[in-house]
Amino acid sequence: MRCRIFLPVLCFSLAAGAQAAEPEVVHFPGKGGTLGGELYRPSGEGPFPVLLYNHGSAPGMLNSQAAKIIGPLFAARGWLFFMPYRRGQGYSADAGPYIGDEIKAAKERGGMQEASRTMTRLLGTDHLDDQLAALAWIQSQPYSRGKPVAVAGNSFGGVEAVLGAAKAPYCAAVVASGGAESWSQSPELQEVMKAAARNAASPMMFFQAANDFNLEPSKVLSAERAQAGKTTLVKTYDAFGKSAADGHSFAYRGAEIWFADVFSFIDQHCR
Repeated sequence: MRCRIFLPVLCFSLAAGAQAAEPEVVHFPGKGGTLGGELYRPSGEGPFPVLLYNHGSAPGMLNSQAAKIIGPLFAARGWLFFMPYRRGQGYSADAGPYIGDEIKAAKERGGMQEASRTMTRLLGTDHLDDQLAALAWIQSQPYSRGKPVAVAGNSFGGVEAVLGAAKAPYCAAVVASGGAESWSQSPELQEVMKAAARNAASPMMFFQAANDFNLEPSKVLSAERAQAGKTTLVKTYDAFGKSAADGHSFAYRGAEIWFADVFSFIDQHCR
């Protein structure tokens, strides 16, 4: 099923046989109200390094399916995996409107241009605020205090990873398919992401499957960083599945393929 950025729909399909322990549900303060999220903890008392994972645009609790695939992989390597839900989604549903509804309403008012402007504004304000609130909270917890925090995300969450890395001292940033479906329709998003990529001090890794909707975000943003003299890695993996939607889902469904590369990058820069 194709997942449209401006009309987000269900675009998660668990890999066959995927198993994971249940996460710990946490709540923390945000500008728009109380936010919630999921923690996958390693064994032991900690404190642990943290991967703050920015989810995509899927509505409701659907992003928990991606966390259930990825979270245990990091926990098994001694990292605390934290996926905060941003306002309007999941455990933060009551903290504000769902971004998909806001984009849809903007499109109905003023077409694709208005939808693009609204999407770009929300990702760089309300949703970035939620990410930074999550970062402040997790850094204050005794089981992670004083430890490095890396950031990652897929799709809309990949956009958030780039924007967040320009604002916060993450030890590393991993961008999976960030902006891939929106890129060609949103010059506003392109400019905002390019500026953030240039300004972010964090070492940054971009990855996508070859059959994702659009490979330009990884190519363009990594080039911007190279020109700025910033540490960057780009990986394009073989096609995943048969469709562009399958390729876009590689960010979570293909975790067994990319995890070793991603963990190596994070470990290298966050020791």
